Amino acid sequence: MRIISTVNELRDGLAGQRVAFVPTMGNLHDGHLELMRQARQYASVVVASIFVNPLQFGPNEDFDRYPRTFDTDCDKARSLVDVLFAPTVNDMYPQQQTLFVELPDIANELCGAARPGHFRGMATVVLKLLNIVQPQVALFGKKDYQQLHIIRQMVKQFNMPVRIEGGETVRAADGLALSSRNQYLSGAEREEAPRLYRTLQEARSSLLRGERDTERLQREAIGVLADRGWLVDYVSVRDRLTLRAAQPSDHDWVILAAGTLGKTRLLDNIEVCLPG
Repeated sequence: MRIISTVNELRDGLAGQRVAFVPTMGNLHDGHLELMRQARQYASVVVASIFVNPLQFGPNEDFDRYPRTFDTDCDKARSLVDVLFAPTVNDMYPQQQTLFVELPDIANELCGAARPGHFRGMATVVLKLLNIVQPQVALFGKKDYQQLHIIRQMVKQFNMPVRIEGGETVRAADGLALSSRNQYLSGAEREEAPRLYRTLQEARSSLLRGERDTERLQREAIGVLADRGWLVDYVSVRDRLTLRAAQPSDHDWVILAAGTLGKTRLLDNIEVCLPG
C-alpha cells in the first residue's frame, strides 16, 4: 500500500488505471473496510482516502475532537487498498475555498436542518476528491443515506464519469450501525443506542402490516426514543429515490432517523419495499 499526500503524485501514480475509490474521514471501522473489500470487484486499483474535512463541521461541532487514528487506520487498510490518499488541509485547500456546490432543498431537510452548511461542505470536498482521484467507481455507505442521495444527484447533474455504489450498513451484533462516533458513548449509552435501529424496525413492520398514517408513525417513534432520553432530530418516512415525503402511492420507502444520546449524535435508516 502506497501512502500519498499530494495531488500531483496521486494523479501521476493512477494515470491510465481503472480505479475504485472509498473516501473516508479515518478512524476506520468494519463498515469502511467492507466498502474497501467491495471496491476490489470494480477495479484493479483500489484507492481510499483519509481526510477530516473542516468544511462540513459547524462551529459548535466536533471537528477538533473527531478521532484521528492514522497509524491504526493504515494497519487496517494495508491489505485492502493499493493507495491511501492522506492529504493535509493545505493539500485539499491550497487557497481559501470560496466556490461551493449549490445544493437542492433536500440538503436543508433532515440532517441538513440540524447541521446547517454540513452538506455544502460535504458535497464540495467530495467533488474535489472525485476530481483529484478520477475513479471509475466510488463507494459510500448507506448509513449516511441523505449524503449518498446528494452525491448521486451531484454526479448525475454534473455529468461526472463515475459510478456511485452504495454499501449496506454494517452493524454490531445488537444492531447498532457502526460509526466512528460510537466510541463517544458511555457504557449505559452504548446499551441504549441499538434502540434507534429497533425503533426503525418496528416502524417498518407497521408499514408492512398496512399502516399508512406516516405522521402518526413518526410521532410514535419519536415518542419511544424521547421517553428513553433521546433528543430526537427527526424520524421521517421518505420516498427512497427522491427523499421527498412518502406518498401513499409510493412503494419504495426509507425511514430515516437521527438523535442525540448523551453528547453523541447518531443516525440510521431502514429501507422498506411495499407490496403492490
